[in-house]
Amino acid sequence: MVQQVPVGLSTASVWPLRAGVAFELAADLGYDGVEVMVWADPVSQDVSALRRWSRRTGVPVLSIHSPSLLITQRVWSPDPVVRLRMSVEAAQELGARTVVVHPPFRWQRRYGDAFGDLVDELEEASGIEIAVENMFKVRPPGGSRTSRVSAFRPSIDPTDVGFRHYTLDLSHTAAAGMDALALADRMGPGLAHVHLADGTGLPKDEHLVPGRGIEPCAELLEKLVSSDFSGQVVLEINTRRSPSAARRSRDLAESLLFARLHLGQ
Repeated sequence: MVQQVPVGLSTASVWPLRAGVAFELAADLGYDGVEVMVWADPVSQDVSALRRWSRRTGVPVLSIHSPSLLITQRVWSPDPVVRLRMSVEAAQELGARTVVVHPPFRWQRRYGDAFGDLVDELEEASGIEIAVENMFKVRPPGGSRTSRVSAFRPSIDPTDVGFRHYTLDLSHTAAAGMDALALADRMGPGLAHVHLADGTGLPKDEHLVPGRGIEPCAELLEKLVSSDFSGQVVLEINTRRSPSAARRSRDLAESLLFARLHLGQ
């Protein structure tokens, strides 16, 4: 019997609302769990509060997204090593199997030099999968409309270095102009986690409902099934412009239906 791939909801999908809303919507809509994006939301930073939300709604925490964004560089600690360690500890305490982390920024030289060894050490000690995520280039300050640079070292593609586990984000492949299916092939059996969203190919992180852009979202999900994927799929879409709670709920329900349909569920 083929194991059913868990389909989770990122708490980032309800921003600017707090993480508790994601737990409630996940329960109402039938998601298998949530991914906690650790950022400015105080609930996302509080393991005890997250445990209470999980117990109250019956929705497990599938994964923790380490505070890796520019806007979260001081969440938990200004030291990225401490932030990653705390993310792993949170995953252990909440029963999550995966921590999602971005590659180091170019200016984080000491962290970048030690990143691979740190990831290996934490995985060995904790049993938690630390899945390094693919990223995209950005326009530099004062740059032209077409100029793009990588803020990450050594690149936006974590397979350039090689890690035990990866997160494949389809909104990021759209923004980067990367072939998502080819990237999945390069990740190979290390592909442990998918951020399911769509994009139009514009050089920005759109996180559209899957099926509303140009990314091969359906093809990737079908590829996961045929390759006996044993990881998790998490919907990470942007609903911040939703005109109402009902519209947000419809978009999240449509996203879940898309995932389940193409996973053969």
